Amino acid sequence: MNTASSVTHARDLYWMRRAIDLSKLCPPSEGAYSVGAVIVGADGTELSHGYSRETDVHVHAEESALAKLPQGDTRLAAATMYSTLEPCSQRRSRPRPCSQLILSADLPRVVIAWREPALFVADCVGVERLAEAGVTVVELSELASEAKAVNSHLGNGLLG
Repeated sequence: MNTASSVTHARDLYWMRRAIDLSKLCPPSEGAYSVGAVIVGADGTELSHGYSRETDVHVHAEESALAKLPQGDTRLAAATMYSTLEPCSQRRSRPRPCSQLILSADLPRVVIAWREPALFVADCVGVERLAEAGVTVVELSELASEAKAVNSHLGNGLLG
């Protein structure tokens, strides 16, 4: 790894740990993941954050973080979203899944800790949807176990 990619990786680890800490604030739900999300501007400052069930029982972390920013916020065009779980590609509780919200916000980069298992959705394609639209998606698999551990209320099948 060269110096620039080392610095980027270290920054990604820092912000993902912040997102994992946020996910620990989620009220546990037997029917939903506990997820944290942070949006970081090009200058390295936190623009917004959110977590699942932060404002209502159906809100997702990415949705909550995006809702705290003004629509059309130009800082998003160079920002990175950190989410402890792959952004959803379909949902029952809202008309627009998080992957679509991210695309609508024009975020160019998304970093996740782990891909969504087939517990609630048979085949989540959030990462594929983002990548196909030109979003850079990075998976920090070294932090997946920490992100999964917050979801232990859903059963041990997730932690394997």
